[in-house]
Amino acid sequence: MNRLSTQLGKLNLQNPVTVASGTFGTEYSAFYDLNILGAYVSKTITPEPKIGNPPPRLYETQAGMLNSIGLQNPGLNAFINENLPELKAQLSVPIIVSISAESTNLFAMMIRHLEATRMVDAYELNVSCPNVENEGIAFGQDPYVVMRLISELRPLTDKELIVKLSPNVTDIAKIAKAAESGGADSIALINTLFGMALDYQTGKSFIAKGICGYSGPAIKPIALANTWKVSQAVKIPILAMGGIITWQDALEFFYAGASAIALGTANFYNPKAVPDCLEGLNDFLEKHDLDLCDLIGKALIPA
Repeated sequence: MNRLSTQLGKLNLQNPVTVASGTFGTEYSAFYDLNILGAYVSKTITPEPKIGNPPPRLYETQAGMLNSIGLQNPGLNAFINENLPELKAQLSVPIIVSISAESTNLFAMMIRHLEATRMVDAYELNVSCPNVENEGIAFGQDPYVVMRLISELRPLTDKELIVKLSPNVTDIAKIAKAAESGGADSIALINTLFGMALDYQTGKSFIAKGICGYSGPAIKPIALANTWKVSQAVKIPILAMGGIITWQDALEFFYAGASAIALGTANFYNPKAVPDCLEGLNDFLEKHDLDLCDLIGKALIPA
C-alpha cells in the first residue's frame, strides 16, 4: 500500500514531493534515482533564450538565500529540441514544464508548441517571478489579468494548468480565486519574497541588481500562512513551497491544505533533501497508520 500517493488536479502522483522550478536539474541523478520524485518541475522557460541577470546573483543569508538569476534559460526551441527529449528519456514521473512570457499571446504560443511534443504532463504558469521586469509580476498582481490569462489558455490544453502565485501582493487568496475562476486546475505557492543584503562596512549590495528573490527557512511561516489562506478560499488543490527543508516542515503544509510540496533551497545544501523527506514522511505515516490524504487540510485552528 502506498500511503504517500496524492492527486494534484489531473495528476496522479506516487508521492507528494516535487522540486521548485529553477532549483533542481538532472545533475541530482548522481545522488539518487530521480524517478522517486512525485513529479519533476523544469526551470522556467521563456519564448526566447535569456542570459539572466549580471553577477553576483546568489547570496546566502543567515536564514535563507537571495537569488537574482533572472530566468536564465535556453528558450523554448532549444528546450523542446534538446532538453525535453532528454528529460522524457530519463524520467518516468510526470514532467511539469514551468513557463513565463511577456504577453498572453506568447504564453499561448508556448503552450501550443509544447502540446505538439506530447511530452508534457502539466504546465506551471509562472505569473509571479519578482526578478525579471515586465514578466510575471505584471500578471500576478491583478486578479482580473490572472483570470483572463487562464481563461484564454484553458482551451489550448487538457493538461494540468498550475498557476504559481507571488506572496508580494495585497491579497493572495483573491488572486487564487481569480485563477480558479479562469480554469486553473491547481495553485502553486509561494514564489520568493522580495529581499536584499548590504555590506555593513561599505553599503554595497551583495546582489548586483539590489532587490531580488528571497527563499529558504525564514519564509516558511509566511508560506504556511498563505497556503492556509488559499486553501480556505479555493476548492482546487495546492502545490506548496517556501522554506520547506525537512519532512516535518512538509507535514505542516499538508495540515495547512497542500496536496503536494516542492523543495527548493533545501536542494542547494542537502543534495539528498528529496529522499530524506520521502523517508521521513513514509516513516511517520507508517508509525501512525495514516495515509497522506488523512492529513490534508486537517490543521487544528482554535475558533
